Amino acid sequence: MSDLLTPPPLPQVPPLPPGLEAELRSLTPVAPRRPWRQLGLVLVLSSAWAMGVVGLVTVRRDFHELPRAWMVAYLTAWLLAFVPPTWLIVVPRRGDLMPRWRIAAALTAFGAIAMVVVGLTFARSGPHSLHRGLSAWAGCLSVGLATALVPIGLVALVVRGTAAHAPRITAAAIGCAAGGLGGFVLHLHCRISDGVHVGMVHGGVAIIAAAIAAGVVPRWIAAR
Repeated sequence: MSDLLTPPPLPQVPPLPPGLEAELRSLTPVAPRRPWRQLGLVLVLSSAWAMGVVGLVTVRRDFHELPRAWMVAYLTAWLLAFVPPTWLIVVPRRGDLMPRWRIAAALTAFGAIAMVVVGLTFARSGPHSLHRGLSAWAGCLSVGLATALVPIGLVALVVRGTAAHAPRITAAAIGCAAGGLGGFVLHLHCRISDGVHVGMVHGGVAIIAAAIAAGVVPRWIAAR
């Protein structure tokens, strides 16, 4: 009777493989992300870089000849194309770790298309403005993309390893948002004011930056 009441011996747990045991011993604590602090750092450094680029390439000569309300509205639109999507990517929902890639991708796609359409439709010019269409695309794309590369790198750095879903779409959203900062710089610098140039070249910076980021950034931000 006592044998029936005695529990059977527990099975022996097999030892861990030597490689796994060594890896577990080598684990070290990792500091948690601080998304709001990281967002502030990204925005401050990106803005400083953008202002540095403007200082290097100079402000457009027709700046004071253009309608003030139009200039402010256009610059604000470019900032809105950069800041909210960057916030959605860097700062996750409460209790989550992943970028809010769906809404960020939708917002950046809408913003890129909107800036092309607005540029084609609502261009303004002054006595010192230039009208060269697509012939001067190389210089503007170089300045805009050079501006976008820094925020692309910063955002990729702070969200590395967090994009468990759709890392390529997330990367494209990062690039498109950074292209918004490039468009902001171009609007302060470039005095070519015809709609084709403002819409297709300045607006195209966001689209090309999205394509570059989609090709390079996913391997950095994909969850491991």
